[in-house]
Amino acid sequence: MAANEYLEDLSSLLPALQLLQNLGYEYLTPSETVALRGGKRSGCVLEEVLSKQLAKINGIEFKGNKHTFSDANIKNAVQSISHMPFDALMTNNEAIYDLLTLGKSFEQTIDGYARSYSLQYIDWKNPENNVFHVTDEFEVERRNSKQTRRPDIVVFVNGIPLVVIECKRPDLKDAVKEAISQQLRNQKSDEIPELFTFSQILMALSQNQAQYATTDTPLKFWSVWKEDEESHEEPELRKLINASLPTKAQARMYSERNEHQRRYMENIASSGERLVSPQDWAIYNMLRKERLLKLIYQFIVFDNKVKKICRYQQFYAIKATLDRVTKQRGDSTRQGGVIWHTTGSGKSLTMVMLAKALALEPSIENPKVILVTDRVDLDDQIYDTFKNCGKQVKQAESGEHLIELVHYNKANIITTIIDKFESASKKKKIRDESTNIFVLVDESHRSQYGIAHAKMHNVFPNACYIGFTGTPLLKKEKSTANKFGGFIHKYTMNQAVKDGAVAPLIYEGRMSELHGDKDQLDRWFERITSNLTDEQKLDLKKKFKREEELSKSDARIAEIAYDIAEHYKSTYRGTGKKGQLAVSSKEMAIKYLRLLEGFGVEVSVIVSSPDTREDHTSTDESEIPAVQQFWKAMMAKYGSEKKYADAVTDAFKYSDTPEIIIVVDKLLTGFDAPRNSVLYIDKPLKEHNILQAIARVNRLHEGKEYGLIVDYRGIFGELNEAIDTYRALEREGFDPEDIEGTITDVTEEIKKLPQRHTDLWQVFKEVENKNDIEALQRHLEPLDVREEFYEHLKEYAKTLQLSLSNSKFQDETPEDKKKKYTDDLKRFLNLRAAVKQRYAESIDYSSYELQIRNMVNKYIGAEQVKQLIAPVNVFDTENFELELEKIEGEAAKADAIASRMKKTITEKMDEDPALYKRLSELIEEAIADHRAQRLSDALYLERVKNALDEMKKQGTSSLPVSLAGYEDAKAYYGVILDYLPLSSPTKAKEDIAADIAIRVEELINTHKIRDWVHKIDIQNAMINSIEEYLFSMKGRYDLSFSLGELDQALEFLINTAKRREGYGN
Repeated sequence: MAANEYLEDLSSLLPALQLLQNLGYEYLTPSETVALRGGKRSGCVLEEVLSKQLAKINGIEFKGNKHTFSDANIKNAVQSISHMPFDALMTNNEAIYDLLTLGKSFEQTIDGYARSYSLQYIDWKNPENNVFHVTDEFEVERRNSKQTRRPDIVVFVNGIPLVVIECKRPDLKDAVKEAISQQLRNQKSDEIPELFTFSQILMALSQNQAQYATTDTPLKFWSVWKEDEESHEEPELRKLINASLPTKAQARMYSERNEHQRRYMENIASSGERLVSPQDWAIYNMLRKERLLKLIYQFIVFDNKVKKICRYQQFYAIKATLDRVTKQRGDSTRQGGVIWHTTGSGKSLTMVMLAKALALEPSIENPKVILVTDRVDLDDQIYDTFKNCGKQVKQAESGEHLIELVHYNKANIITTIIDKFESASKKKKIRDESTNIFVLVDESHRSQYGIAHAKMHNVFPNACYIGFTGTPLLKKEKSTANKFGGFIHKYTMNQAVKDGAVAPLIYEGRMSELHGDKDQLDRWFERITSNLTDEQKLDLKKKFKREEELSKSDARIAEIAYDIAEHYKSTYRGTGKKGQLAVSSKEMAIKYLRLLEGFGVEVSVIVSSPDTREDHTSTDESEIPAVQQFWKAMMAKYGSEKKYADAVTDAFKYSDTPEIIIVVDKLLTGFDAPRNSVLYIDKPLKEHNILQAIARVNRLHEGKEYGLIVDYRGIFGELNEAIDTYRALEREGFDPEDIEGTITDVTEEIKKLPQRHTDLWQVFKEVENKNDIEALQRHLEPLDVREEFYEHLKEYAKTLQLSLSNSKFQDETPEDKKKKYTDDLKRFLNLRAAVKQRYAESIDYSSYELQIRNMVNKYIGAEQVKQLIAPVNVFDTENFELELEKIEGEAAKADAIASRMKKTITEKMDEDPALYKRLSELIEEAIADHRAQRLSDALYLERVKNALDEMKKQGTSSLPVSLAGYEDAKAYYGVILDYLPLSSPTKAKEDIAADIAIRVEELINTHKIRDWVHKIDIQNAMINSIEEYLFSMKGRYDLSFSLGELDQALEFLINTAKRREGYGN
């Protein structure tokens, strides 16, 4: 397969441009986009296009007559969006999103009356009224600099850049990840953040991979779009990707490109139809005109200042719901249903997006949407995300306020909590029989909704009820789904984990033996209840809950607190990840607080107000129960329960401390803190409570590969082993599909340790002496072998870390076995550090490695694993020599030099292809000779040092003397030598190439003007001059080049000239 096939333009960018044009986008050349910005690369909006469109899509109706906006108002509207003062990326982005979705009012006088009229930037209702453009290599100046960045593809609607795409060649390792990295870099404050104040959808494409996100989305949250209807739409897409562009459009797309790119793409097209790629699907599914506008208008929300775009399951849940509810039954009512999206996958946002979609649905006359939740914080969150939808949104402040909002039709969207709804129904009888009312109920299967559901039906007898749940429904609760109208859409835990929408969960049971004679306790119980009947004894036993009382013993709590402290400090401290401890009572919470603080952990407690009437036997404050004292201190510090709760939870989410938060019932449902990585459980949990609680640690976060559940209540049977627990729940009535993929027992992970240890050693199966460090390092020279080693090491280290923090593993594994595991980890970590240094790899300690290093410090001992030395530029002679001194062995030094030279050669190849190609060959030859034992270690080092000296001298020793003084010609010389067949009976081909190179330098310099690297007409003039000169020399030097060879030589000559000007660096 030809190397050109993997160039970004040919494999990804050009196919993307062609598909977009076949979808109806008009292509603009890079130079046209500069002209449409008034020649200013500091701007991002195509102001000329926007100005025309604002005049076209907007109008004013006044007294039955239509009027246009004044030129002054059109100009002000353009200025409002294109020249908004830059504050911060997301501040501006949200302000621009408001302008795009809500429009802006401008005052205008008509027939003597001055009024404000709303102007829209995009016609959301009629996509065909907008203009859609696409361009490539869109140049934007960096902030406070004349340097530019050039995103690969930018999509405009009415001249506003709404989509930014980066393309990568598919043979690159982690191609899409690299494209995302480039997107994230370009959003930084010293890059081109202004472009991203307009962007709504970002894409990373690489032919066989594609991911998307919105502005300011971290890498972890980029998603893959999956389409439910792909199989039906494939023929249409296949037709689009293979359709030729009209002649005029094709000429325009290639007008600023080299001819050979056009020829190559034409050859591909003529060789037969190509198959649909993941890149094609992503573009088709997200950037079709109507779909693009719908995604931006209806499926983007700002959630607590974080911008979010829907995942595919949210889009299809809402689509399925709209398909259902827009069809009315014979009595005009609408069928509702239940949406089950697993906890942690964005269920609350799905509610918000659905409410927004219902409120904006044109086929429903005057829709009213009521969102019912059971949590104040969720009610606040939902209310805050509605400001962009242009509908009147009200939050019910009380039961009476809810009555007022419903009775007097004061809002399109009402948010309320269940308690206010119940309160309202008691205070006044209200009834609204409209069939255009939609009641969205969160966690609709919970028991408290039974009575509330009936009351809601009394108030809204003809409403459409849509329930949401994040946990599986028991079969006995499937009636809930039927009550609402059956299931509308499901997104199971297994799907969410596979899609990367939530983190997988790992369960670990940790026991703490209770010290006490249970038989003695039973005998004591019989004695003190001897005068009671059997029924009374049974009733008292239920109330007494022997195990629960025993679980509160100080010795047991102290033992567990110590275990938690040691586990957290050795596993999570310093990684940015947090822990949560769930306990049975407020008293236990305070005990754990004091103990964990004593063990050196930063801890906070979040509890509800205690009953101040309980347990008082004295007025002496020192005798007030611990919970009361704690609560009094919190109220003195924060002033109110809400301020206290907000301060503690915000600190847990956003600050370094507390490291662990202790809860009783609060924060076990609906608490969304992505840094929360481990849940310690010391309380009984059943059914939905289990699923709600464990979902606290399944949110995605950078460096978080899984959420860990550590159970200290397994001795009582509730959660002894997660798998058995869920099987028991299945027997009680969970559907197996609902449960699948929920959780993995830590013992299952630990069982993988021996195999992962073996897999790691298998990387070195060909090395005879496994104790020969030099042999191990040389074996890892090929990049693919190193990558295999790194992957196996990562998996082994992760599993060993889990194992070493498990008490059962510690107790049952022989010491010599544990020592073997930990010694090998240390050995391989040191080996990795050495080879990364030897083969000039950059340092990249990801977050999980911080946990590994904590584990190494605790379990392996004080001797530290080697830390990498940062790579040093080979031209930085002094520092490079200092670094080499730290490397032991002549062969290792030679490898380090060779690796850094190869890296430099890759980076600088385009600046002087011939020089760096020759140096590359010298290096590869030396490596091959040493590997074949034709060179000793000393001679290998000498050969590599000689090549390094040649590199530092820029290869002047082997160039024809006629090139002395012609710096650019030295670079052109190699291109000519490599790409043009040269021969002459009287002159060596090296001297011919030197003569031509000198003339090429002169011709290029003749045409150079300021900013020539951005002017395609100047580059074309250079190409024409060089081409004429080469044809004139054909007879003189017997130049027998083909047109294809000439095209390649010309392209490389111009690209080399541009690189030597700093373009593209």
